[in-house]
Amino acid sequence: MNWAQMYDCYGDVARVPELLARAEREDDDAAWDELGYRLVLERDLVFPASFAALPRLVRLASGSARARGLAGAIVRCSAGGHGCDDLLPGCAEAIAEFCGLLDRHLRSRPDDYLATFRDLIAAKGHYHWSAVLGDFSDDFYQVACPHCAVEVTIAIGSYGRYSAIRDWNLGDVDRRDLRPAPSEGLSGTGRWMHATVVRDGQVVLADGITHLFGQAECPRCASVFNIADEYDSSNRPLM
Repeated sequence: MNWAQMYDCYGDVARVPELLARAEREDDDAAWDELGYRLVLERDLVFPASFAALPRLVRLASGSARARGLAGAIVRCSAGGHGCDDLLPGCAEAIAEFCGLLDRHLRSRPDDYLATFRDLIAAKGHYHWSAVLGDFSDDFYQVACPHCAVEVTIAIGSYGRYSAIRDWNLGDVDRRDLRPAPSEGLSGTGRWMHATVVRDGQVVLADGITHLFGQAECPRCASVFNIADEYDSSNRPLM
């Protein structure tokens, strides 16, 4: 790796490898903190040094929660406008290894289950779902009805699971109950996500995913559409 070309958030080219060596040698909290803000700016933007550091972070991740979390943050940001598209293919092997590591961590049913699951979703290339998936206690998704183009609010939370028209003064009006997908009817990304959380005993997540990948009725025109398909088509990042 030619670190002379791998600048970080501050434009420095030598600091990140020094910090990685220190973190690996001493598990130094100050080094991890500095790596965090040098490699991921405002939890949103990554740099050439971020991708250069990723394979090493993945190697450390099996024994370090800090390394695992920082690698996950880099992967989640890799769909953004970072200008480093030429470096991403070189991380494919590390990202594949990271997928296996994250999956093993999920099987232990850790306290950071949702954060780890979102990292795994991103590592598998589903960046838009990684960015928006919540714990289904207070989740909202905005989609356009494919038939009449009205903006429909999809709510999946402890207060209800419905489609509605959001009114500035009245809140969610003309609510229609969502139609969850039967687990055997799921396919693709939804099927994998659901199977993973069911395997790990995450009952609330499993139920939420069946609703998210189910159907909604448009309150305006009464047409029925697949929620995930409409959200996916509107929010999939251009890579």
